Amino acid sequence: MSLEEELEELESAEDFLQYFQLDYLPSIVHVNRLHILQRFHDYLQQAADDMPEDEAPKRAVYSKLLMRAYQDFVESDAQTEKVFKVFAMGEPQSAFVALTDIKT
Repeated sequence: MSLEEELEELESAEDFLQYFQLDYLPSIVHVNRLHILQRFHDYLQQAADDMPEDEAPKRAVYSKLLMRAYQDFVESDAQTEKVFKVFAMGEPQSAFVALTDIKT
């Protein structure tokens, strides 16, 4: 099977980390699994133009990018990293409306 075919079989962040034989703390992955996978996907998209064609170098790049994505959440947290749009949104805005401004 090709690298892409093998990756299609993986379902969880743990599966990916185990596939690439990367050491990880389950407590970090448990809280951030979706964030890690999304960040990994983002890194793969950024590297797409420079991705090697051969399997072994491509596998090494994938492994490096996955470790980088995981490490982002070892050193930080989901709210700080703002991987998903909901975290990138600004704080809720409040507005004051005086009672005299309300018209019936």
